[in-house]
Amino acid sequence: EVQLQASGGGLVQAGGSLRLSCEASGFNFDDYAIGWFRQAPGKEREGVACVGSSGERTYYADTVKGRFAVSRNNPENTAALQMDSLKPDDTAVYCCAATPVFNGGYDYYSVPSSFNYWGQGTEVTVSS
Repeated sequence: EVQLQASGGGLVQAGGSLRLSCEASGFNFDDYAIGWFRQAPGKEREGVACVGSSGERTYYADTVKGRFAVSRNNPENTAALQMDSLKPDDTAVYCCAATPVFNGGYDYYSVPSSFNYWGQGTEVTVSS
């Protein structure tokens, strides 16, 4: 059974930091790119960041570039999203997803339909 579980969300003041984790099982993690998406109330799901299968390539939405950092640990089947300098606009439910496509660019990895597997989200609230 494929499972992806995001964790690490919470309430933080603007300017603060959070580190989200994504634990995966049930598929060959090394062969999948991992994307992070978020959805705020009343808004569409938005691609935030993506890390390629080897961890060498990363992609970021302009809204988080320079503040967020995505990484992965293949031996442990985990990925992480380090979020610094958080803003109230970052408030959303964040989830991780996996796609077997390894040579897609940001335009591909930013689209939810590009991803096969999805996990439960974790809520991030940034207060002003």
